Amino acid sequence: MLIGAMFSMLTAGQTPAPLPFLSPVFGDHMVMQRDRPNTFWGWAAPGTSVRVTIGGHSGAGVADAAGKWSARVSPPAVGGPYKVEIDGSQHVELNDVLVGDVWVCSGQSNMEMGIGLVNNAAAEIAAANHPDIRLYTVPHATSYDPIPVNGGTWAQCSPATVSAGGWSGFSAVAYFFGRELNQRLKVPIGLVHTSWGGTIAEAWTSREALIPMKDFDGGLAQIDAAKNAKVTPYAQLVDEWFAKNDPGTSANWQSADFDDSSWKTAGAKTDFDSIGLGKFDGLVWYRREIEIPEGTKTDGATLSLGKIDDIDYTWVNGRSVGSIANWAADRNYAIPAGVLHPGKNVIAVRVMDTGGGGGLYSPASDLFLKLADGSQIPLGENWRYNVAGELAKFAQFPQDVSNNPNVPTVLYNGMIAPLVPLAIKGAIWYQGESNADRGKQYQRLLPTMIGDWRKRFGQGDFPFLIVQLANFMDPPKEPSDEAWAYLREAQTMTADHVRNAGLAVTIDIGDQVDIHPKNKQEVGLRLALQALRVAYGQNVVASGPTFRSVKSEGDAIRVTFNHTDGGLVAKGGKVEGFAIAGADGKFHWATGEIIGNSVLLRSPQVPQPVAVRYAWASNPSATLYNGSGLPAVPFRSDK
Repeated sequence: MLIGAMFSMLTAGQTPAPLPFLSPVFGDHMVMQRDRPNTFWGWAAPGTSVRVTIGGHSGAGVADAAGKWSARVSPPAVGGPYKVEIDGSQHVELNDVLVGDVWVCSGQSNMEMGIGLVNNAAAEIAAANHPDIRLYTVPHATSYDPIPVNGGTWAQCSPATVSAGGWSGFSAVAYFFGRELNQRLKVPIGLVHTSWGGTIAEAWTSREALIPMKDFDGGLAQIDAAKNAKVTPYAQLVDEWFAKNDPGTSANWQSADFDDSSWKTAGAKTDFDSIGLGKFDGLVWYRREIEIPEGTKTDGATLSLGKIDDIDYTWVNGRSVGSIANWAADRNYAIPAGVLHPGKNVIAVRVMDTGGGGGLYSPASDLFLKLADGSQIPLGENWRYNVAGELAKFAQFPQDVSNNPNVPTVLYNGMIAPLVPLAIKGAIWYQGESNADRGKQYQRLLPTMIGDWRKRFGQGDFPFLIVQLANFMDPPKEPSDEAWAYLREAQTMTADHVRNAGLAVTIDIGDQVDIHPKNKQEVGLRLALQALRVAYGQNVVASGPTFRSVKSEGDAIRVTFNHTDGGLVAKGGKVEGFAIAGADGKFHWATGEIIGNSVLLRSPQVPQPVAVRYAWASNPSATLYNGSGLPAVPFRSDK
């Protein structure tokens, strides 16, 4: 049955919708968590008595002064189907209810990515007849404060339901994870999918948990201001920030009359790597002069700049013509009438890079000015550029807290709080791309979020399984020190130090050019292996080799590993992905020899090695596995 409808975001000034007798997280086809009492809840007039009954078990509660009631009931035997009856001011029946294990599945786009986008999608969808797997998706919602109700409905897993809605269907990672557990455990599996692409971990964390960290005080203050209707328009905040922090703004670098003769000139490629700014995160200005012949019609022109990483602010002859905050979007800006003219014209682009690669990175052929007569003026070369400053040295960039999922707390409030205190077995988490430039902070943030969820659900240290970021972007030509490596390290540290946590390593199944790799079947399998170990206490091989120790041996250095079940294996027959350094800290590629549960490494550039790194890059070569076919976990010894 359908209870209620989708509940929209609650922000300052909005009137909340009436609260339903029964929260929509309960419905036909749901799964109750086995082996523990389950809490049902909803709303009624204060003092109303409510009883929940299933399979001869029942529990009762009374609506409090705010109208909320809750009742705890022990589930019957695993399986079903059962009928749940709720009696109070209304009588509600929930049909086709199963008893098994319930998993919360959350994160950003790689968790949200639907089954319709994976390898062999058509065959996977056609085979998705699993009546003992049940699917529930939480609608996108942001809120300044925790909301009691969102929306969603439960459904049996079938080709029709698994391919419906969402981003090309139900979460592929969640589905393949649930399918593996269902096949191995022979119990019903409920998958509660709550994710939002491109979002940051602090958005999924409560205010109370973030306050002690101090890192997010600025964002929390903006939320407070918005709630109190004392918010400055976001565009004004951005203008004020640039005026204070960007030397190009104060010196009018966008002006056609500005003298840029002292700036450097880029070649055919204008991305940050190509102009020597590969690891730079901050502001860089580009300028380009063009000549339009006399007699040319200049109105009706379109400026195409390809993709710009991450945010661009673009002017023509000092007139703003557009801005896009999406590194993957093509920039095609219509030039207002009267802006262009025959003779010299100047295009200026201020690029803000917030992490990873940056700059104008499309092929030169994608950059041009198209005139009304269809002719084009190429813009792929001869751009001048100048660095305005690093983001780390500026004040925090303002956040648009209005309907923005990338603001601290708002997704916890809108998409996790409505689920609390649903009885669950555990959670799986695929996120980190949007925090990749803050790996050190993530070492504290992810454990904080996990502890926050555990406290809110009130079911102890439930299993929490993390997908480590897959390989992505260009492989390094030389040993590198890239942001994604530090984020992966934070994920490893969390799995190692947080109780009942596990790590699914995907360093070998990513995609160089697509941040959304399509092999989600293997991701689900590796998560399921960790679940069998952490949540179900099974003696399974769930991890590839992990770093144990390092020992210098003259001109070589030996790395010893744990979890070498079946022995160490070099895929393709060659050990790759290792770099070693001497006392100078300069890393060089190393050759390796597998000896038992260790790898002996050497490099002619490092006569006395003291440190080792493995798979330490955004997209490393990573050929080390154990005999069970699981990849070694990236690591460094030089912490």
